[in-house]
Amino acid sequence: MTPNRPEELTEYSLTALLTPAGRPEEPADFDEFWRGTFEEFGTGPVAWERVRDLDATEAHHVTEIRFASSAAEPTVAFLMVPRVAAVVRRGLVIGHGYGGRAAPDPDQVPADTAAIFPAAPGTAPNTSSRFPALPDEHVLAGIAHRDTYSHRFAAADVWRAATVLLDAAPAVAGALDFSGGSFGGGIGAMALPWDDRFRRASLDVPSFGHHAIRLTRQCTGSGEAVRRHLVNHPEVGHVLGYFDAAVAAQRVRIPVHVAAAVLDPAVDPRGQFAVFHALTGPKRLTVRPNGHLDGPIAAVGERMSRQGATDFFALPDDHFA
Repeated sequence: MTPNRPEELTEYSLTALLTPAGRPEEPADFDEFWRGTFEEFGTGPVAWERVRDLDATEAHHVTEIRFASSAAEPTVAFLMVPRVAAVVRRGLVIGHGYGGRAAPDPDQVPADTAAIFPAAPGTAPNTSSRFPALPDEHVLAGIAHRDTYSHRFAAADVWRAATVLLDAAPAVAGALDFSGGSFGGGIGAMALPWDDRFRRASLDVPSFGHHAIRLTRQCTGSGEAVRRHLVNHPEVGHVLGYFDAAVAAQRVRIPVHVAAAVLDPAVDPRGQFAVFHALTGPKRLTVRPNGHLDGPIAAVGERMSRQGATDFFALPDDHFA
């Protein structure tokens, strides 16, 4: 980095970003590992309980719950179920960024949608966990081995949250979608290929795409902790191969909307676009002017991403036939 041009603020041309980079290397047993993880954590019932009712919205009952995480500990989620059961048309599992989650976001949930907002292991409010909450620590937790890495359990809890939502609102079966941004977008890409209950997905500025590229650049996000850790522990590079969102995206067959930024100090834009390029099913791209920044222009980017996802989820199923 230089004082006058911080590397974190490198802006890439859209032409360059729309040109796919080479495919990231992947472990030979990538599919075997993830299918085994799904069999271990993504099948069967999931124990959950209501903790308290929160203020209802005009269209939804809102409830804080706890469910049994894949990390063998309770985690927090927030359920939003339409007040009138007959109006339920679809379900939505909503991931979060590395800032964690302390409450649901009603603005993301249309009136005809039942939704669950799970907190990834270690990020749940008012719970103890073997995973640290701070992003720079969470991103390194268990990284020495693929079976113990925090991201394995974060992806597994997407499946488990889906099971809870289907239990709470059975009518969403067959119309279950996923939405996640930043950390949640990358974790979502890892989770989606193995769970055929999901119909569509939207990934906003997804992280963890193409590690070989994203870790060449200093950043303000959790990737910087990984980049520095690799200097002294190059052996974890092999572990990261199992948790590359661009590798996982190659296995995603459902329709996916991606919002990717040309400027982002926290998540390398090249990694975001790598996730989009890797998708093999129907896909739609929203180009954001920036990500992970504050200010009026950043607010425009957020609105563009939200509207792109809303329009995408509203498309009729035969649009993708």
